[in-house]
Amino acid sequence: MEKRIDNYPEFYIFYLKEHSNKMCRLLHMIGTTFVLALIITALYHRAYILFFYVPLVGYGFAWVGHFFFEKNNPATFAYPLWDLKSDFKMYFDVLGGKISLDSSKDPK
Repeated sequence: MEKRIDNYPEFYIFYLKEHSNKMCRLLHMIGTTFVLALIITALYHRAYILFFYVPLVGYGFAWVGHFFFEKNNPATFAYPLWDLKSDFKMYFDVLGGKISLDSSKDPK
């Protein structure tokens, strides 16, 4: 049995290692972009039915990245809140230039 991660900074390091494949990271970026666009569109147009699609789109892109490119299981079920937080942290870290889609360029 794996050791349980008990703090977020340690989890984020684990999260980035579980997202080391460039295509997996790219699919997460695309999915998160669509999630943000859906949320903004739903709020702006008061089309709240669009919120139904948020998890489908977000997890859809992410899980394709994990199952077909990364070839691992997403941490969603073991650490659901930290995983969600890390999706957005990685998204904004890539956009802000703190990390790259190429994991070999991540800070150690």
